[in-house]
Amino acid sequence: MLKKMSMSVLTAVCFIAFSFPAQSSAQAKTYTVQEGDSFYTIAKQIGVSADQLQAMNDRANSEEVYPGEVLKLPVVPSASEKDLLNRLVEAEAKGESYAGKVAVATVVLNRVESDRFPDSIYNVIHDGYQFSPVLNGSINEPASQESKDAVEEAVNYQGYDRDSIFFYNPDKAESSYLSSQEETTVIGNHVFLK
Repeated sequence: MLKKMSMSVLTAVCFIAFSFPAQSSAQAKTYTVQEGDSFYTIAKQIGVSADQLQAMNDRANSEEVYPGEVLKLPVVPSASEKDLLNRLVEAEAKGESYAGKVAVATVVLNRVESDRFPDSIYNVIHDGYQFSPVLNGSINEPASQESKDAVEEAVNYQGYDRDSIFFYNPDKAESSYLSSQEETTVIGNHVFLK
């Protein structure tokens, strides 16, 4: 009897656990500096470089932090979020250069950080009609090693380019809204904007 009841409880717990989508771990976060903290100790604790943490906070020339100061932390994607971003980059930037793939991944990470967009990789990618691969299903195709490497570089590059939050291929899409935004760079067929 106890064994049957335990199995029923276990089955119910598994059903509940797998019925609801997991919350994203890659949310833009902040950290309040404590006494004795440094960029190095905070960066080590979250698994990024001190240089990247300084860049995220526009402090490349300053190593000082002060108790009570609020620092922005880079997005640290979970394995499933990284896989989703890998597949988006593959679908959006197939045929583009490696630099173009890094830039596409950077746009997604910049959006997570921006107050204008959702605060997780999953929600940014699935935000309405933002990315055609979500709509046409090509996001479900596996990512190439080059796309995976580009995503890894973009994750490690956070803080060095937070300007670009849009991109499009003007040969394939027209947008009066995007054409009114400030251009940050052009890489291959994509125009990047802020």
